[in-house]
Amino acid sequence: MIEFTFWDILRNLLLAARWTVLLSLAAFVGGALVGLVVLFLRIAKTKWTRRIASGYIALFQGTPLLMQLFLMFFGLPMLGLRIEPWTAAALGLTFFASAYLAEIWRSGVDALPRGQWDAGASLGLHYLQELRLIILPQAFSITRAPTVGFLVQLIKSTALTSIIGFEELVRTSNAINNATFEPFTVYGLVALIFFVMCFPLTQYARALEQRAAAH
Repeated sequence: MIEFTFWDILRNLLLAARWTVLLSLAAFVGGALVGLVVLFLRIAKTKWTRRIASGYIALFQGTPLLMQLFLMFFGLPMLGLRIEPWTAAALGLTFFASAYLAEIWRSGVDALPRGQWDAGASLGLHYLQELRLIILPQAFSITRAPTVGFLVQLIKSTALTSIIGFEELVRTSNAINNATFEPFTVYGLVALIFFVMCFPLTQYARALEQRAAAH
């Protein structure tokens, strides 16, 4: 057994938490960009684009995230694509996030009255201008709270990437626990770090919900 002081354990976990935060941000930004494309397809006027988007969302919402990560990490190399744990983790979480974000934002679009579209058309705006200037700003405003709430879920989901070898908070904590045999200290600190990362976002999402309800 290796001797680790409490501060040694905490310092190593905080260093690992940087990668958890970085992965969460990369997946959220990437998921937002891909999700925006999926959203455009989901609300398009042509039926086949809507079906493609619906199938994409159903695929990533209807299968376990762990299986998606396995397919990225173990499946792509079988197709001749060498992939590192960081890349597999970022891609897997990006596609996972994009499906949920697209559906969250679509609910915001559907919540708007048809008159918003008609108002844009009466001003001579074409479809993309209506989306950019009228529809999407309102839809994003409506769905800010669930979007922030999903970010909390995404941060916690990064723990699954330890299974494919990505050195984030949970994988580092397992290594430290195997060296120290102090599970209550190690995993207690991991839980506390996740709480510190997620609780402010949870409170912010709740405040956004209350603000929306007040209006």
